[in-house]
Amino acid sequence: MTGRHGGAGVRGRLHRRLGSGDLTAVPEVRHALRDLLGKWPEPGSRAADGDGGDAAGVAELLASELVTNALIHTDHGAVVTATVEDSRLHVEVRDFVAGLSVSDVPNADLGTSGRGLILVECLADAWGVRTAQGVGKVVWFELHAGAA
Repeated sequence: MTGRHGGAGVRGRLHRRLGSGDLTAVPEVRHALRDLLGKWPEPGSRAADGDGGDAAGVAELLASELVTNALIHTDHGAVVTATVEDSRLHVEVRDFVAGLSVSDVPNADLGTSGRGLILVECLADAWGVRTAQGVGKVVWFELHAGAA
C-alpha cells in the first residue's frame, strides 16, 4: 500500500493480492482502506454527509462486500485495488474466473445472502462489472466527494 497527502486533496493507492478462500483478508482490506482514506473526503462534502454514514465507512462496507463475494465464489483468490484522487475513490476487486457471472443485482427478498451488490448499487456513486485483461472479471465502484 502506498499513499501520500498532497495539496488539493488526498491521493493514494492500495493494491493487495488475496488468497483463495482467505476470509481473514476482509477485515485486513477494510483496515488498509480506512488507513488509505485518512480524512477523505472533506467535511461537508456529499460523500461525508450522505445517509450511509461517513464516506470511509461506506467505502469499507462496499469493498468488504465485493472482496467477500470474490473469495467465496471463486477458487483462485482476488486482487483489490483502491485509488484516491482528490474528490474520487475508485475500488476494484478482480477475480480469476472466466466469464461475467455478475449480471444482475439479486432480489433482496431471496434470503440473508446475496445483498452485497444491492448495497453497492444503492450506496456507490457509480459501479459496474467488466472483463479483466486475461482471465476473470473486475467488479468496481466509485464514491465522489463534493458532488452536487
